[in-house]
Amino acid sequence: MHDLLTWVQGLPTLWIYLVAALIVAGETAVIFGLLVPGEATLLLVGFLTYNGTLRLGPALLAMIVAAVLGDGLAFRAGRRYGPRLRAGLGHRVGPARWARADAMLARLGGRGVFAARWVAFARTLVPRLAGAAGMPYRRFALWNLAGAATWVGGSVLLGHLAGESYDTVSRLLGRATGVALLLLAGLVGVVLVGRWLGRNPDPVRALLSRAGAVPPVRWLTARYGVLFFLVAMRIGPAWTLLLNLAAGLLLLFAAGLAIAGLLAVAVRNSGLAALDGAIAGWFAARRTPDAADATLVVVSVVRGSVLILLVAVVAAVLAWRNRPWRADLLSVVGTVGAFVPLVVLAVVAELTGPNGTAPGGGEAAPFSTQNAVVAASFCTLAWLVSRSAHWPVAVAAWTTAAAGVLGIGGARLYLGLETASGTAAAVLLGVLWTVVFMVAWATRDRAVGDRQPPVDQSREPSQGHRRPVEPC
Repeated sequence: MHDLLTWVQGLPTLWIYLVAALIVAGETAVIFGLLVPGEATLLLVGFLTYNGTLRLGPALLAMIVAAVLGDGLAFRAGRRYGPRLRAGLGHRVGPARWARADAMLARLGGRGVFAARWVAFARTLVPRLAGAAGMPYRRFALWNLAGAATWVGGSVLLGHLAGESYDTVSRLLGRATGVALLLLAGLVGVVLVGRWLGRNPDPVRALLSRAGAVPPVRWLTARYGVLFFLVAMRIGPAWTLLLNLAAGLLLLFAAGLAIAGLLAVAVRNSGLAALDGAIAGWFAARRTPDAADATLVVVSVVRGSVLILLVAVVAAVLAWRNRPWRADLLSVVGTVGAFVPLVVLAVVAELTGPNGTAPGGGEAAPFSTQNAVVAASFCTLAWLVSRSAHWPVAVAAWTTAAAGVLGIGGARLYLGLETASGTAAAVLLGVLWTVVFMVAWATRDRAVGDRQPPVDQSREPSQGHRRPVEPC
């Protein structure tokens, strides 16, 4: 690497600007840009501004312009060749799904363009998808400029501030990009699990139904189906429901282990642990006896077990007021039993945390039980309160939850009870665990709404005699 830096510094300055700009623009302008090291190039540019080879201001301006031009070319390519893609795959995808994708991109596309700039591969593909989906160029240009300016500025300034530590920063940033992709894949998996759970509120019965289509199980059912029916009648509906809930909790436990394992791998390979010592030292230098005692009291009171109890009380009150009861797993854990997933998460975090053993006998995960349960509890409380509340109340609930998660996580860092990487992993685990049930509940509500027949306005009762609709 030292030889490469020496060779680059010997090139004419104009050449360095030109080559770096072509690399940054080419990462998105051409599809082969998936293989172009854009981040490493910007870090190198930042390092060259540090040692005086390049000037910081012109370098930032040139790289931002190059990134914006590359994205503009990719957007135009998507706009030009997108219809061909739709014509070729339209009969397989279907017009309804194309319309749904257009609506989603119209609603979230701008923020997606901004976020894609920070993720390798995504910044090459998303401008083309935006162009193919018909996003207005003015909207795309504004979000793209914001993403390009922050990504280019952050990367160049990071290389400039790193100075002699350029090699270390470049290596960690490359690992962080891979971790971002892994976390993005994990988030997609969590959303898919939530959607499946929402469409199958009784997951055990759904899995058994699918298993019944397997030839050996289908043969057993055909041969001994009457016997199975008699056994089920003998057990009774109450015990059947309890067994179904117990099996459903085992499935949730397995899902928790999978999410925890994914986060453990991501955090170990992110390079974040390399900053744990510096962050811990920064907090230790600002720790005073009085502040530490007060913080310890707060952390001792706002802990996982207390928050789980609070969730149980709030869920019971809301369930009593709304009476949303159905005999399936999702309805139980989404209403009066909202504390149950938190108990499952606590067990998962305890088994896979620093004092536990990871599945398969590998290295334990870096997160703690307290931070994971605290994050999930605050998010669950906000979800329960905001689900049937007006917009201002929902915003206040989620703002309070975010403040609580950040406050307790920061307090435990201040006291030296946790590491920065462990805190980040625990908060992600708690948030993702709540996302599963939020997506599942929203999917179920949408499915129930789609199944309801349209109301005949001509036969609708008058306002004074309208029957109240019971929440499901």
